[in-house]
Amino acid sequence: MLDGEMRDGEHHNLEIVKNHTQKLQDELQKLALKVKHHEDNMKFLKTQMDNIDESILDMQVNLGKYHSSSAALEQNNDVSAMQSEQQTVGKILQQEKAAAGIICQMKIRHGLQASKLQLTKDVLGIVATLGKVNDDNLSRLFSEYLGLETMLAIVCKTYEGIKALEKYDKEGMIDQNAGLHGLGPSIGRLLNGRFLVFCLENLRPYIGEFVPEDPQKKLALLKPRLPNGEIPRGFIGFAVNMINVDHMHLSCLTPNGHGLRETLFYTLFSRLQVYKTRADMQSALPCVSDGAISLDGGMIKSSGLFNLGDRKDVEVKFPISPGISKPADVIEIEEKLKLMNWQKERLEEDVQREEALLNNAKNLFNIQKQELVKYLGETASHIKQVLPLVSSKFGGKKIQADG
Repeated sequence: MLDGEMRDGEHHNLEIVKNHTQKLQDELQKLALKVKHHEDNMKFLKTQMDNIDESILDMQVNLGKYHSSSAALEQNNDVSAMQSEQQTVGKILQQEKAAAGIICQMKIRHGLQASKLQLTKDVLGIVATLGKVNDDNLSRLFSEYLGLETMLAIVCKTYEGIKALEKYDKEGMIDQNAGLHGLGPSIGRLLNGRFLVFCLENLRPYIGEFVPEDPQKKLALLKPRLPNGEIPRGFIGFAVNMINVDHMHLSCLTPNGHGLRETLFYTLFSRLQVYKTRADMQSALPCVSDGAISLDGGMIKSSGLFNLGDRKDVEVKFPISPGISKPADVIEIEEKLKLMNWQKERLEEDVQREEALLNNAKNLFNIQKQELVKYLGETASHIKQVLPLVSSKFGGKKIQADG
């Protein structure tokens, strides 16, 4: 009786071993399929990356041909534009205790390397350097409207860039040895006071249409209308559309693909209206919602807030545009190239995520495999001892155990 109970018990244990072994094998198989799934995803993403790299190369070759053929024609305009930009940068550098001056000096000293430094790689530029206007009068008006503090504001793509600019200690005080505060003294500049920083990914963008087939991607804003339905006399346009943006900044600067016009400059100017004269602006008061300015110096900051008195030039102004226009097909290629580079950045992020998932799946697979091997090793000797007893219970029939 006791011998029979032992055989029954051993047979039950054998079934437990068999079932648990099967369970471990099933889990291992699932993990193997998961590893293969992530490996297939990696192959797909890398194929897409290769295709995009090939397209980017083709477009760069085409642009290179255009730029080499038109270099002489554009030389005079480029020199004029460069001088205007250099004047703006020079005025920024004169702001010795401003954060903008430190950023500009870093870019001058390190050139393209500044875009790879941890502190400045996410910095797109300074507000005053990211837009151009058609003439000096608009430059003075827009700069006065925004004010010096805003003109000197730093523009970052993401919040990670903001965090790199300023660090804090455990008590929440500014760490004077890190970020811009630590960098300033090393290049002979002391950062003093507060400074503004725009984070593009956190700005609420313009939601609406763009002017069809406009190379500058101007916003399709509805023109103001008086109560009688007429457009006000002397209305020229909206300030946000009178800023000329570099083609490389027109799109794909945020994870959602937005450019500077619908993020930064829409935040700065909103629907600020521009009129020929102060009299025209005053006549348009019933339809002024987000402020207005006139070419002769009139300024309404917002509905009900008037800026009176003499005009005052701001030290830092927007550069003047070179006044040239590229062929439509070249602009289209540049825009496609920008889009391709943006898509490549998103793919690189996808590859990093997929690679992390693949590595995690492989680690889990190896752990599960080791657990199965260990379990089989621990139960092997026990099974050998049990098999004769269980075999005798079934009349000497041979019992085959899995695993």
